[in-house]
Amino acid sequence: MRWALVKVSLAVTAMVVVAFAVPLGLVVKEMARDRAFSNAERRAAGLAPVLAITTDRGELDKAVATTEDGAAGRLAVHVPAAEAGDPALEIGTRRAGEEELAATRTLGRASIAEVPGGFALLQPTALSSGKVAVVELFVPEGEVSNGVATAWLVLAGVGIALIVGSVAVADRLGVRMVRPAQRLAGAAHDLGEGRLGARVPEEGPPELKSAAVAFNSMADQVVQLLANERELAADLSHRLRTPLTVLRLNAASLGSGPAAEQTRAAVEQLEREVDTIIRTARDAKPQTQATGPGAGCDAAEVVRERMEFWSALAEDEGRRVRVAGVERPVRIPVARPELVAALDALLGNVFRHTPEGTAFSIDVHNGDDAVIVLVSDAGPGIADPAAALARGNSGARDGSTGLGLDIVRRMAETTGGDVAIGHSVLGGTEVRIWIGLDGRRSFGAATRRGHRPPRRRRGGTGTRRAVES
Repeated sequence: MRWALVKVSLAVTAMVVVAFAVPLGLVVKEMARDRAFSNAERRAAGLAPVLAITTDRGELDKAVATTEDGAAGRLAVHVPAAEAGDPALEIGTRRAGEEELAATRTLGRASIAEVPGGFALLQPTALSSGKVAVVELFVPEGEVSNGVATAWLVLAGVGIALIVGSVAVADRLGVRMVRPAQRLAGAAHDLGEGRLGARVPEEGPPELKSAAVAFNSMADQVVQLLANERELAADLSHRLRTPLTVLRLNAASLGSGPAAEQTRAAVEQLEREVDTIIRTARDAKPQTQATGPGAGCDAAEVVRERMEFWSALAEDEGRRVRVAGVERPVRIPVARPELVAALDALLGNVFRHTPEGTAFSIDVHNGDDAVIVLVSDAGPGIADPAAALARGNSGARDGSTGLGLDIVRRMAETTGGDVAIGHSVLGGTEVRIWIGLDGRRSFGAATRRGHRPPRRRRGGTGTRRAVES
C-alpha cells in the first residue's frame, strides 16, 4: 500500500508538472523573443529623426556610426532614390533580401525577416520627399533566446522539487496508513497464536482506528469468554466439594478395616483432584450475569432445602443448627443454582474449618429493597476478613482454594449487593450477604460505613426454627 501511494503520487504530480511547465516554458520563450524585438525596434527608431531631416550619405554614415549597433555592424539604412535614375543609398551591411525590404515599404510597419545567424528587424521611416526608407537592425539568435535556458532550468528544478516533495509526502502518509495496518495484522497474528494480551493502539486514519477499536473489543471478548469457561470449570469443581465433604465425613465414621481405609483414600484422592482443577482454572475472573425482571428463586425455599441436606451431617457431628426468616416466600433476582452454590460454599466452610460440635445458624431478613442472609457459626472466627474475601486467599492452612467466598461475593454483586465478614452473636464468624432487589443500588457502601441490617427478634417460634442434634 505504501509504494502504491508513492507511485500514484509520482504519476499525478508528474502530469501536473508537465501540464504547467511545458506551456510556461513556451511562454517564457515568446516573452524573451518579444523583449528582444521590442528593444531592437526601439533602437532602430532612433534614426527616424535623422532621416526626417536629411538623406545625405555623410550625415547618415555619422549617425549610424555613433550608435552601438552601427559600431557593431548590425545596423543598416536603405534609402530609395529620390528621382528616377538616381542611385539608392545603402549604408551598413544589408542582410535582408530585396523582397523583404519592398514588403516592408508597402506594409508601412515593422517586420521581421529570418536571416543567417539571427533575425533582421525592418523598420520603415517616412522621408521628407515622401519616400519610405527602411532601417535594418540585425538581432542575433543568442539575443532572441537570452535567458530562456535559465528559465527552463529553473522550471525543471521547480518541477523536480515538486515531484520529490510529493513523493516524500505520499511516503509519510503511506507510513501513517501502513503502520497501523501492520500493527493490526501483527496483533491478529499474536492473538491467533494464543497471546491473549495482544492489543492495537487506537490511532491512525478513521477507518483503521475503527478497525483497531473493533479488534480490541473482540480480543477483550475472547479473553472474557475464555475466562468464563475457566471460571465455570472452577465453580463446577468447587460445587463438587459439597458431596465430597459428605463422603469424607461418612468415610471417617466407617471405622477401621481395609475397605474403610480404601474408601477414605479414594475420597482424599478425589478431593485432591478436585482442588487441582480449581487451582488450575481459577486464574480468570468470571462474569455472572443476572437474570431479567421476574426471574430468580425463592430464597426461603432454597435455604430450607439446603438445611435439610446439611442437618443430617450436623446431627452426625453434634452441631446445633438454627434457621430463621424462612417461613414466608422471599423472592430474590438470583438463579436457583447460584444461590445453592453460594449456600453450599458457606456451609461447607463451616463444616471444614470449625471443630465438630460447633453450632451455626442461617437468618434471612426480607427488606423493601434488599434481602440479607446471615450465616453465623460459633467457631474460632476469621483473623483477617479482608484477606478471606480476596479471591484465592481463604486464610486456611488445609489446602483450601478460597473460591467459596468469591462465589458468594459474585452472586451478591450481580444484584448490586455485597458480602461482609464480621463477628457473630454465636462468638465466631458471621458472613452477611446483601442481595439487592433493585440492581441499580449498591449495598456494599452500607457495609463500609458500618451500618448493620435490622435483626429479627430471636424469640418466638414464628421467626425461628431450631434443629438440634
